[in-house]
Amino acid sequence: MQNGKLGLLGDVGATNVRFALLSPDGSMTAPKSYAVAEFPSLAEAIEAHLAKEGGARPTHGALAVAAPIVGDAVSMINHPWSFSIVALGDRLGLKRLCVLNDFTANALAIPHLQDSDVAKLGAGAPTAGAPIGVLGPGSGLGVSGLLWSEGRPVAIEGEGGHVTLAPANARESAVLDRLRARFGHVSAERALSGPGLVNLYGALYELSGETAPALTPSDITEPGRLREDPRAEEAVTMFCAMLGTIAGNLALTLGAHGGVYIAGGIAPKLGPAVFGPPFRESFEEKGRLRPYLASTPTYLIVRPTPALLGLAARLKRDLE
Repeated sequence: MQNGKLGLLGDVGATNVRFALLSPDGSMTAPKSYAVAEFPSLAEAIEAHLAKEGGARPTHGALAVAAPIVGDAVSMINHPWSFSIVALGDRLGLKRLCVLNDFTANALAIPHLQDSDVAKLGAGAPTAGAPIGVLGPGSGLGVSGLLWSEGRPVAIEGEGGHVTLAPANARESAVLDRLRARFGHVSAERALSGPGLVNLYGALYELSGETAPALTPSDITEPGRLREDPRAEEAVTMFCAMLGTIAGNLALTLGAHGGVYIAGGIAPKLGPAVFGPPFRESFEEKGRLRPYLASTPTYLIVRPTPALLGLAARLKRDLE
């Protein structure tokens, strides 16, 4: 960071948006979270935050958005917000506004995580300089990766959450048959997200010839319900296992011997004890390639808002 340059950081999800300020000395203020539904536009959400920060006037900004970033126009997938990058920067008086996919920002955070920011799941040890995979379920399913070029991290920007979801066993096949009857194409996000968990829960009830109660993802993962409702327990276990399958696919595709990191809002809430065993077993279950995956470490990111950490690193680099 150069002296005198104040940066705006924002992690824009489908449910919540979180902002922080990057000070000229490189430190970051405590993030503040707002419900996306409270504001008609992203610009108004940012302006409300800056007003709460005493009328702060940042000169540069970096935003992570749950949407593909192609050109100037950005439209969120799971929320009606849309905006022009140029027009938003002009409205806020920014000299530069960088907008990234939210999981690109999560990937850029990986080199800056501390030991206390992650919980290791299973065995394996990272290989220095090897590719890293990143994915995580929240309102949607984000997927990214991290490669290295001349010692600097380069994040992969894509929409891997929308790949076609394949079953790993007969029970998963039966559930996905139900989802295909409802949606046609069943992407990974249709099962591996907050709404996806509800879809799994409903499909399990359908298979027993019953109608599922109307529950939220938080209702399904509530510890008491997991103890008392066998379908909630099965839905959560299947959710973790399916995410393990997708994570294993990502590790094989990238050669991610640097590790695979799980972010997003759902997995950290479940915690390593609930999430880890079914996830790790499915992650390694790749037939002849099981030893390859067994040596690849996996981590659960428990640090809140890691995307802001990645944005801060990107903005510092841009202002060097």
